[in-house]
Amino acid sequence: MTFRSLALSNMKGNWRSYSAFFLSCVFSVLIFYMYSSFIFHPDVVNGHIEQAAKVRRGMLFCLYIIGIFSFLFVLYSNSAFLKTRKQEFGLLSLFGMTKAQLRKLVIYESIALAILSIGVGIGLGMLFSKLFFMALSVFLKVTDPIPFAAPLKAVGMTGLGFFVLFVAIAVLTSLRIGKAELVELFKAGRKPKGMLLFSPWLVALALVSLGAGYTMAVVLNPFNFFYMALLILVTVTVGTYFLFTQFSVLLIRFLQRRHSFFYNRTNMVVLSQLGYKLKDNARILFMVSIMSAVILTASGTFYLMQVSAKQQIYQFYPYAVAVMEKGLQSHEVIDPEELKTHLREAGHPVTDAKIVNGASVTHIKLTRSNGNNIDYNPDTMMISESDYNRLAKAQGKKTIHLKPGTAALPGSFSPPIERIQGTVQGKAIDYAVSVTLSDSVMNQTDFNWMTIIVEDGEYKKLLANVPENEQLVWYGYEVKDWESAGPAIKKLQIREDLEGQVNRNRADNFANMKETSQLTLFIGLFISLLFFIASGSLIYFKMFTELQEDQAQFNALKRIGMTRQEIRKITVTQIGIIFYLPCLVGTIHALFAMKALDGLMGSSVWLYSFVIIGIFVVMQTIYFLLASMSYSKGLNRGTASA
Repeated sequence: MTFRSLALSNMKGNWRSYSAFFLSCVFSVLIFYMYSSFIFHPDVVNGHIEQAAKVRRGMLFCLYIIGIFSFLFVLYSNSAFLKTRKQEFGLLSLFGMTKAQLRKLVIYESIALAILSIGVGIGLGMLFSKLFFMALSVFLKVTDPIPFAAPLKAVGMTGLGFFVLFVAIAVLTSLRIGKAELVELFKAGRKPKGMLLFSPWLVALALVSLGAGYTMAVVLNPFNFFYMALLILVTVTVGTYFLFTQFSVLLIRFLQRRHSFFYNRTNMVVLSQLGYKLKDNARILFMVSIMSAVILTASGTFYLMQVSAKQQIYQFYPYAVAVMEKGLQSHEVIDPEELKTHLREAGHPVTDAKIVNGASVTHIKLTRSNGNNIDYNPDTMMISESDYNRLAKAQGKKTIHLKPGTAALPGSFSPPIERIQGTVQGKAIDYAVSVTLSDSVMNQTDFNWMTIIVEDGEYKKLLANVPENEQLVWYGYEVKDWESAGPAIKKLQIREDLEGQVNRNRADNFANMKETSQLTLFIGLFISLLFFIASGSLIYFKMFTELQEDQAQFNALKRIGMTRQEIRKITVTQIGIIFYLPCLVGTIHALFAMKALDGLMGSSVWLYSFVIIGIFVVMQTIYFLLASMSYSKGLNRGTASA
């Protein structure tokens, strides 16, 4: 028998243990190939798909993440395999196999698995790449679908990259073989595990760290974000680690002392085994919890970014279309009735219209408390307090109350503006600035970049000296289905020299924002899916490395009278706790992260968060059912043959 045939025989005999690892590797290769096939697609490289340039850099970033993750995942998997095969290596050493030959055997197995994983992964990638391109065409709003292509550079990069990755890790892990003595290898599966021990100080550290992290997340705001965000990450990570390595042992010991619970039916067996399983799998559960929290938090963040961007669009563009005319009845820019007719015929009728009269202010000077005054060159518009409040009420914003001799200004100034001076139709004005507005109630045009609001009495006096043909009139229009009204609004016939007196940017800005957020969500979805598959695979893989040990334990329990149904109940309970415990911890972390995001962005994502969490739980449940069924079959085969 050659080394190659021996390696293949080992893989066939232990295929159930290899299957989770193999499928996860295939999935990593599949995702990597699909991303690289788009990046190196001829139409993308040659610039035939202009929109693709927006996501190419993001996908390159995803490739780096997948590569780093694949390295860590394969490294862990190989290490776990070596630990479970110590008795096998001991037997081979007893038959005369040297350390160098053992390393050679492991490298052959890794190469065979690498070739198989890469071949299946690239094959599935080619099969599903057309579907992937179709989805990207929708997000990129490409007129012609992206044609199928299998770029040789993508195939070569994926195949060679993952092959080198597998071989490098195989060499690294094989160097660890042979350090243990022969007796230790044979006793590896029969070593007593000892008592479950924990440190009260580390348990306290876990609780204090999590409590501190959660408290800081609740009080997080834009002012303390920069020095608290990293601290929250560190404390929650430390707390989560010791939660699984120390607090879980304390909890098991506590339940074991509750005799009424511990001696009830099969609880004694469940808790006795579960304590060691939690201790042995503490690091895996810790990593899965953190990955779960990252997945859920990232999903909420993508959604919140979209909500926040839409709010900012409303803040800068309160109306879908705004027109500024000079002269009460001039209509030089566009006739209001013509505008309404055009939008109605395009399927976007005007649902709300607002008109505001004002006066033009020139030669503006802004006075600051530190003496660093500003000469504001553009002319701007002055409106009354009543008109501002009318628009503010319609938009659900705060109203203002001004005293005679005072004015309100939009924008944020540092140091703040104390006084504003200027000229209205040759008459000098000088007002103390008593209110600074954070929100705008009017779309900006060339004539109202900084709208000045004054008290009604002052405004009437000034406007009385302004002829009707010199007065400014601002029109704001809201339309039906404004999100898709961009093309119709663009077709409004405006004189080129008066284009600056029209603001119709809301729909276009929203479309750009939506496109960016959808692409971000699309890319994030694949990365989240990769992490989700990885987290479940880590647990599933770790379970099957302990299958032989569990088979021996349950064979002993069967000999003393335990039924198959009771064994199934014990295994399903233990697997459920192992699967759902990190999911629960990750969900709690994510909920506090959402609370922190609410404080930062001033928006609520709770409803969306629970939807994402629900989807996550459903997917975890499907994974749990498949894993428990597969594990129970493997366990039954082992116990039936005993």
